[in-house]
Amino acid sequence: MENRIRALDANSPLRGKAAVGDVLVSINGNRIVDVLDYKFFAYDRRLHVVLRRADGSEYGVNVRKDEGGDLGLEFESYLMDRARSCANNCVFCFIDQLPKGMRPTMYFKDDDARLSFLLGNYITLTNLSQREIQRVIDLHISPINVSVHTTNEKLRCEMLRNPRAGESIAVMRRFAEHGIVMNCQIVCCPGLNDGEELQRTMRDLEAMYPGVHSVSIVPVGLTKFREGLYPLTPFTSEHAAETIRQVTAFGDECVKKHGTRIFFCGDEMYLKAGLELPEDAFYEEHTQLENGVGMIRLLETEFRSALRLSDTVDGVPFSIACGTSVAPFFEKLVALAAEKYPALDGRVWAIENDFFGRSINVSGLITGGDLIAQLKGKELGERLLISQNMLRREEMDFLDDVTLAEAVRALGVPIYPVEQDGFALFDAMAGELPAVRQPRGDTGAEEYYKYNQN
Repeated sequence: MENRIRALDANSPLRGKAAVGDVLVSINGNRIVDVLDYKFFAYDRRLHVVLRRADGSEYGVNVRKDEGGDLGLEFESYLMDRARSCANNCVFCFIDQLPKGMRPTMYFKDDDARLSFLLGNYITLTNLSQREIQRVIDLHISPINVSVHTTNEKLRCEMLRNPRAGESIAVMRRFAEHGIVMNCQIVCCPGLNDGEELQRTMRDLEAMYPGVHSVSIVPVGLTKFREGLYPLTPFTSEHAAETIRQVTAFGDECVKKHGTRIFFCGDEMYLKAGLELPEDAFYEEHTQLENGVGMIRLLETEFRSALRLSDTVDGVPFSIACGTSVAPFFEKLVALAAEKYPALDGRVWAIENDFFGRSINVSGLITGGDLIAQLKGKELGERLLISQNMLRREEMDFLDDVTLAEAVRALGVPIYPVEQDGFALFDAMAGELPAVRQPRGDTGAEEYYKYNQN
């Protein structure tokens, strides 16, 4: 049972009153179904908590704690329930474009409103029951991230290949009316939801402001594994530039009308168009950073600040490995640093994505196999910097299950995963290296740390 207690924190107000293995039943008379119920109803200072023992008997405990303080319980699953899978079969779904034989978790399509609120995942709203819709409103679960793609209900049904997908637009309007804030995304597919359809979608979403707080428009990503899938075409540089002009013009209107742009193209759209990214102020609150909007410009702004505040570099030769789309950007940053510190000795390696196909050119989808194949035998200096986004944080492995330790052994240099932060990037280039956590169960950890200690 997912809401069975697995552990109690040392400072839990239930420590000594509840036991591991007990099931959380209710708080202040409210039945606890999942983690959202738990977090909402456990907020108050005074609580009456009902638990169920292994023998089926129930008992109540009165608890006092700080308002908003946690009860300090860990459950058998994070959601206290099973993660809800996607009910759609989107024509652009990236998971459908994965090769066979990857780890099973790669093929799970989540579409869970709770993960949207807690972790920032994007959801389509197509599998919410009326009870869950009302709970979002009653508990004021906000903000949530919504994958919209189009407000044309018929087209949305076709793109998501779900006959009920169009109903979600009415749900969005209902959320907006009740003050639920939504950050939205549009995966733009040439010939489907671009051009006039994109204009219609932007108008409809703008009408929901301030409920719709921000919208990112990102180009569809297409791998080489599309046999038997819906025929999609990638963006050309000309079409990407045209879409940027369209979105920017509508955003300018929103600035005049609402004081905020609302609509932003993802960085990848600018890279495809070969256009310079807007200045940092263009991105306002950077609400859509996790969706790749303004990320590169913010990284440069932070990097320039770090460079301005710095007073030394260690001069040790290093390399940076990244996707082909951002390689020129990193070369620019290395050159900037070298202007101030001629002793800085860095080189950027653009990694082609042979695993997914060379049309995929972002750093986060580089595999360990491609990294090793393209850098083995190359002059990498004494350390190699990569984006933290290339790795799973717990297992410290790449998408193809190659571990960081295996890559270190194959390339013969320490590899440092760097956070998406300009200050952290400059520090790593200058010699102030990030700590690298030992992966769990990694038999190569000893050798891995031998490299990192040199």
